[in-house]
Amino acid sequence: MGNSKSSALSREILEDLKTNTRYSEAELCAWYATFLKECPSGRITKEQFEGIYAGFFPDADPSAYARHVFRSFDLNADGTLDFKEYIIALHLTSSGKTTHKLEWAFALYDVDGNGTISKNEVQEIVRAIFNMIPVEDQKNLPEDENTPEKRADKIWNFFQKNENDKIAEGEFIQGVMDNKDILRLIQFDEPKKIQAKLKEKKQ
Repeated sequence: MGNSKSSALSREILEDLKTNTRYSEAELCAWYATFLKECPSGRITKEQFEGIYAGFFPDADPSAYARHVFRSFDLNADGTLDFKEYIIALHLTSSGKTTHKLEWAFALYDVDGNGTISKNEVQEIVRAIFNMIPVEDQKNLPEDENTPEKRADKIWNFFQKNENDKIAEGEFIQGVMDNKDILRLIQFDEPKKIQAKLKEKKQ
């Protein structure tokens, strides 16, 4: 392993990913081999990323959410992600409440990238999340959050904002850190499904 072949993952990236994700060296190396098979250029396009998400959610439409996830990680806006960005994207989109994840969640909701979140942006992301919830499962949601509009209103009201107010990053992170219910509302939390699919891809 290591540097014996040019397609091996560099030690620097490997150590960085082990530090910043829950994944083991063996998992990362296996995913890298799969990644290179699917993306020989070493970069994944937005369309390929959407295709991977589609495989995670065969009973729903994750394309809008995948697009927003991709945007939030494509920091140089070149329309591709490298392996490191791709793995961190998958890691951060699964559940949890670390500051890194909340910073990413803020970037996801800050659709226009202006450093604040508006109510329209909350509604846009929540609609994308709802597209990934099968219709049958939507019927089991609590009455006050069983539509994208109700869920967005619930988030907005938690932050005690008026219709045209904005949420700043620090305020967003602190609010979510202080309230587990808001964390549940702002994310699509089905990490087990994603983890299972990733394990399948490795084998």
